[in-house]
Parts: sequence; structure tokens; C-alpha cells
Amino acid sequence: VAEESPKEEAKTEDEVKEEVKAENVEEEKKSEVVVTEEAKAEAVAVEVEEEDESVDKDIELWRVPLLPSKGAEGTDVILLKFLRARDFKVNEAFEMLKKTLKWRKQHKIDSILGEDFGEELASAAYMNGVDLESRPVCYNVHNVFENEELYQTTFGSEENREKLLRWRFQLMEKGIQKLDLKPGGVTSLLQIHDLRNSSGLSRKELWIAVKNAILVLQDNYPEFVSRNVFINVPFWFYAISSLLSPFLTQRTKSKLVVARPAKVTETLLKYIPAEEIPIQHGGFKRDDDTEFSNEAVSEVFLKPGSTETIEIPAPETEGTLVWDIAVLGWEVNYKEEFVPADEGAYTIIVQKGKKIGSSEGPIRNSFNNSGSSGKIVLTVDNVSSKKKRVLYRYKTKTGTSS
Repeated sequence: VAEESPKEEAKTEDEVKEEVKAENVEEEKKSEVVVTEEAKAEAVAVEVEEEDESVDKDIELWRVPLLPSKGAEGTDVILLKFLRARDFKVNEAFEMLKKTLKWRKQHKIDSILGEDFGEELASAAYMNGVDLESRPVCYNVHNVFENEELYQTTFGSEENREKLLRWRFQLMEKGIQKLDLKPGGVTSLLQIHDLRNSSGLSRKELWIAVKNAILVLQDNYPEFVSRNVFINVPFWFYAISSLLSPFLTQRTKSKLVVARPAKVTETLLKYIPAEEIPIQHGGFKRDDDTEFSNEAVSEVFLKPGSTETIEIPAPETEGTLVWDIAVLGWEVNYKEEFVPADEGAYTIIVQKGKKIGSSEGPIRNSFNNSGSSGKIVLTVDNVSSKKKRVLYRYKTKTGTSS
């Protein structure tokens, strides 16, 4: 059987939504047939394998009782995760559930949230924002291990490598705590893996750890990850993915999305709203942002050779206008002006016209109108031969607002 490698993301946002909708419909049909009381009763009998041969009537996973007799809303949600992970093959799903319960007991996972792993790995993976379906988003930053001291500390001994895995499992457990494990609730996470400036096969211990983490996560956290999106992918990644492929289930492979550096923002926008994408990835989200909160993001498309103007109204009262703007792939001419409502007044140049290259990130600027009504005009001139997508938002702050 030929090994599979994740293909570079090329689907449109509508296609992604249709794909997810189709998957949900198919799975709902399957669940109606397969998830019977007999299957659930068989699954919760796992504790018979305990040494005392007794059934734990309080058995639960992620704070959700597994026994149907408990009447918990989340019981079906948890059992369906195991069934989906094994293509609705009841016996295989049952075995998977048993192994997960055994693994959690052996590794004391239920108490892992109380363990302190220090701050050394805090920048290597963290939760930040939500996606289009309100799923929590976890960012994994691989290049932190380019720091030789951190690399040697983390992978220098078997004990430290085991600590790394436990830290990763703790992060997963923290993410699950943010979920609503009920029918219709948010029941999975979105994982983003940033490979910018990270080494390839030379960091052997790192990729062994990645493989081990993937195997444990796919076997013991079924269907808790909606997608694994790899961004800023270098060419060497395809070699590594082919090495990892034999260890991945088909279900896991189907959730892999790959984006080369030029397609990062475009790919992330298929899963995450612009206001939730961190600025370093082309979105508008900034740490401790005091300017914007829930303001809507608008977008326009520019045909090759066309010009678009975006107008931001300025009130008659004195206030400050703040705006964010980003053009995917840029390569445009751009300028900002304040045009007073008084026809006899002069137009004020806020930002001189200039050519903006493809590597430019989102731009934020502001203007105080000093009590003069009018409008801010943002002009984007698409001088390239490609269609451009423009994202923007704005806010007006007066003396009585913030």
C-alpha cells in the first residue's frame, strides 16, 4: 500500500463547509444505526477487566459518566468519538475504549492537570482564540526548539523526553476542559502547527517525540481534533510526513492540512475568523489589544488592475478613528487620506501612497479628526495580475467611548 502524504490545501471556504456538512450528515446516519443501548452497555463493561473483577458504577471519561444509566448528556458524545475513530466498528471501538481507560490509569492522566512543568515550554504550544465553529485553537510552535539549550534540556534524557510528552498531554486535557461535551456542543479542538524556521531531520529527537505524541493522541483522544493544520511548511516536511504516514490511521490522515508560507493566511481563514488569527499569521489578533474587541471584519475582492476605496466615516464630534487592513499577498499600491466634509478644506494625507510587498503583515493606523467631520479613505490599487482579497475593520472612539 502506498504511503500517503498530506496534500497542500487547495479547497475553498465553501468546499470546506460542504465537506464538514457532508461528514456530519453521514456520521449522524451511522450513529442512529450503530449507537444502541447494547453497544453502550458493552463499552462500559470495560471495568470488568480490573483485577477485582468488579464494575465501577462511577466510571467516567473527561468528567462524563460512561454508564447510560447515569443519564448524562455527554455519554453518547464520548462513545460516538470512539465509534467514529474506528469507522463504527463496535468491537474495535470497544477495544480502543478499554485501552484508553487502561492507559489513563497507568499514566495517572486524571491527575495530570495538577502537575507543574514550569514555564520553559510555554511558548512551544498554547491555546489562543477560537475557530469559525467556536472550537478552541491550539498553536504548536516548532522553532522554539532551535534554541540549543532548550533542545538539549528537553531531549537530553529519557526522563525529560517523558516529561515533554506529559506536558503535551496536560495541554490536551486543558483544551478538553474548554469544550462542551454535550449533543450540539463544541466537542473538538483545532490544532495549528507552525514550522516556520524549524529544522528538518537533523532534530531527530524532536521528530521522534512528535511521532510518539501523535500516536498516543490518536489512540487515546479520539475525534478531539477537528483538523491538524501545518503552516509555513518547508519542502523537507514532505519527507518527514512520508515517514510518519505508516503510523497514522486513515482517519488521522484525512484531517491533515498543509500550507506553504505564501498560503498561510488564506488557509487559516478557511477555519478561523480574521479577528481570531494572530497578527504574525496575517490576521488581526494582537496580544492585550485595547483598540478592538468584537468589531466585525469586512472584506472586498479586487480584480487584477482594479482599484478599491474603503471609506470610514468621521463624526462631527472630535474622536479618533482606528482601523486594521490586510491584503492577502499584498503586491498593491496603498494610501490613506482624510477627506473633510467641508469642500473648501484640504485633504490630509495620513499615509503616503506606496508599493507594499507580498511579505507585509496587517496594517493598523489611527487618525484624530479634531472635530472635523469627513471620512478616512483607504485606497488599494491592485497592480498585480492576480485577484486580491482585502480584509478590514474600523472603530471610532469619541470622548465618551473607548
